[in-house]
Amino acid sequence: MERALGAPEKMKERYEELTPMMRQYCDLCGRYDESLVLFQVGDFYETFCEAAEISARLLEITLTKREDSTGKYPMAGIPIDSAESYIETLLDAGFRVAVADQVQDPEEASGVVDRAVTRIVTPGTLTEDELLRSEDNNYVAALARVGDESGDGKYGLAFLDVSTGDFVATGSHSEETIRDEISRFGPAEAIVGPGLEGFDGFGRNDGSGDSDCMVTPYDPTAFALEGARERLDSYFGAPEKRLASDAEISACGALLSYAEYARGGQDGHLDYLNHLTRYEPREYMLLDRVALRSLELFEPRAVGGDSEHTLLGVLDETACALGRRKLTDWLRRPLLDPERIEARLDAVSEWTTLVGAREEVHDLLSKVYDIERLIARVSRGRANARDLRALKDTLDRVPEIRAAMDVVESDTLRGLREGLDELEEVRELIDRAIAESPPIEITEGGVIARGYDSDLDSLRETEREGKAWIDSLEARERERTGIDSLKVGFNQVHGYYIEVTNPNLDQVPENYTRRQTLKNSERFYTPDLKEREDEIVTVEGRADDLEYEIFAEVRRQVGAESERVQAVAEALATLDVLVSLATVAAKYGYARPEVEGEPGIDIEGGRHPVVERAQESFVPNRTEITPEERLAVLTGPNMSGKSTYMRQVALIAILAQIGSFVPVSRARIGIVDRVFTRVGASDDIAGGRSTFMVEMSELATILRGATERSLVLLDEVGRGTSTADGLAIARAITEYVHDEVGALTLFATHHHELTELAAVLDGAFNLHFAATQTDEGVTFRHDVSRGAATASYGIEVARAAGVPERVVERSRALVAEDAPENATDGGYSFPDGSTPATGYPTGDDPLAAELRSLDVANMTPIEALTTLDRLKRELD
Repeated sequence: MERALGAPEKMKERYEELTPMMRQYCDLCGRYDESLVLFQVGDFYETFCEAAEISARLLEITLTKREDSTGKYPMAGIPIDSAESYIETLLDAGFRVAVADQVQDPEEASGVVDRAVTRIVTPGTLTEDELLRSEDNNYVAALARVGDESGDGKYGLAFLDVSTGDFVATGSHSEETIRDEISRFGPAEAIVGPGLEGFDGFGRNDGSGDSDCMVTPYDPTAFALEGARERLDSYFGAPEKRLASDAEISACGALLSYAEYARGGQDGHLDYLNHLTRYEPREYMLLDRVALRSLELFEPRAVGGDSEHTLLGVLDETACALGRRKLTDWLRRPLLDPERIEARLDAVSEWTTLVGAREEVHDLLSKVYDIERLIARVSRGRANARDLRALKDTLDRVPEIRAAMDVVESDTLRGLREGLDELEEVRELIDRAIAESPPIEITEGGVIARGYDSDLDSLRETEREGKAWIDSLEARERERTGIDSLKVGFNQVHGYYIEVTNPNLDQVPENYTRRQTLKNSERFYTPDLKEREDEIVTVEGRADDLEYEIFAEVRRQVGAESERVQAVAEALATLDVLVSLATVAAKYGYARPEVEGEPGIDIEGGRHPVVERAQESFVPNRTEITPEERLAVLTGPNMSGKSTYMRQVALIAILAQIGSFVPVSRARIGIVDRVFTRVGASDDIAGGRSTFMVEMSELATILRGATERSLVLLDEVGRGTSTADGLAIARAITEYVHDEVGALTLFATHHHELTELAAVLDGAFNLHFAATQTDEGVTFRHDVSRGAATASYGIEVARAAGVPERVVERSRALVAEDAPENATDGGYSFPDGSTPATGYPTGDDPLAAELRSLDVANMTPIEALTTLDRLKRELD
């Protein structure tokens, strides 16, 4: 993290001369030197010196000064009641925030009030609803690396959502795999172990290369194996039974240490962390950051685009926060196991037919609170009485949901129904103990229901009797004194009083003792009133203290059932997703896909799930890619639908493998292990990489990582360099993907020369999007057909886009000038008259032999460009 403050230098230099309170502040700043300390003074959190100057600027608050015997200090403060919004601003600016609260009653303090850091607020350890900006998971990650005897090393990677208790881990020898898993989860914050300070894989999920993840080297001792193993054992038992390597143990142990550290001075153990799940990256379809971005799974590519125009947006008919998080997780990790996929499809299929039951369950789920976060707050001791009531309200829905599911028959839905623990004793405890409409504050009374505790009831009854006596005092004193304007009141400073206006002061009885003089009246008390006041204050204080103790015990008992509550939350979340997928399928005409283990994609009437929602009409299309015909060269004019078509194939595969129905009339999907995309062009200016370099880097990743079960989408490969070089690269890559990789591939291109590959590569074939040209312009039909496109209609597209007519006419003239010289049956010829088809070396040509021997997948982009330049010169 960039934002480290430490103790103010001015204070450190004159430490012994500081007041006790300022020494306390200085000590806390030194102890939490990686954070900006908010220091409670009464009803405000104060900052001093450099921290005050930063706070005043960022939070737009007044910068004042504090003066004592050692000098003047800049000071800035924020009200405690509205602190969360200010903390959010500090987090956005890159700071961690250490909240130092008064942990002692000022009236009981003999000197300076004790203060301690009670929580450390960081982007990845947020638990407060006010700071958690969405219902999605908010992960903090830990990355460790441990070498083995051969000198090699393995990475361990862990993710924890502190607000829900979700905790997962994985590991790999491959740095690229680790980068992909980080992209999959998109953590808000990460800690890294020794030797990983420069690891640059925590970029944003949009393929930009930027990072909105706060990355920090953390205490090396937290990553030490022995300590990490002990910490894991205290939570889950022997870690060797759950994790696959020392690196994973190191990462998980350090992450637990960091989560405990974020609790500040509170008891570190996180009781609600009941599950640690290890997974293998290859257990799920891999979607790297480039694929996530180009396919728009979670974020639209357009800056400021509508989140509804994403795959998540069109699928999200979930009723509660639990379901939305689960849906996001399913999209993040599509399945590879056909049996698990079929089990989900069976459940979705059943819900599509049980319309009444589905709608009833959806309605009940809409009344469900986010009990994952609720039970986490309960277990951390941060829940109030309203949180407990919200938990009960959700648990009260469980029997109703079970009843609505009496009609289900699929194994998945029956299993979910059986897993819905009704938690009767928890509901009954909350119902008996907590008032129906409790206040937010839990220290000022009114949270425990009458009848739950006899001692508390007795104290409250005494308090009520005292206040009733005071309530009747005004009428009695008016009658006794004859002063009709006499009033009985109360304030926090002077307590209870009897107020008499100045004109009536001569009627005040002798037993009235003056308490306060105002401009137009005097305030008094009597011996009886003083006695009652003392009694009420004493009883009220005792009752408030007892009530808080009772509430804390009830909260503890509820928190002890966190594992059962989390199991209910998991079942409700899964149920919500299945209902949502069925709702989407029924509403938008999706069909159940056939999912098989053998590679291949066969789609009839396929539609883009996002684009079809934004258009009045959408032209469905056919797709058939098999191991025998595995590489489709896709041609057609710009705007004809090539990119939409390629993306829709990938999205249909993803939907099928999360267990969803898909926007088709019929589909057979062979399991896809990974989706690769090279779609669109963008510079990495900050990283010093051009469009072409970014393109070549992404292509190198594809050529290294794709398998015969992968789906590869290539769009306009080679357009970032000269036409001749681009064409050569595009052909070489196409041949390599076909011959060496064998992946299912859709290759959209404007190099019409590449359509000739269908004649020389056994597994290649041509597809095209046709268009019709009339006097009014060009009309796109948006339907895909076999064969190559006959024209690109570039000038007509330019005209339709609004390019000035003079430019359009000049373009036509230039094409007409070149046409006689360069036109061929193939569409384009080189200046020497040869066509690209005959221009490529074939047979036993030495150049052809060298091209075939090149190991493209292991060449750097510079090596590739240098080799291409040399070969081009030899060819010339």
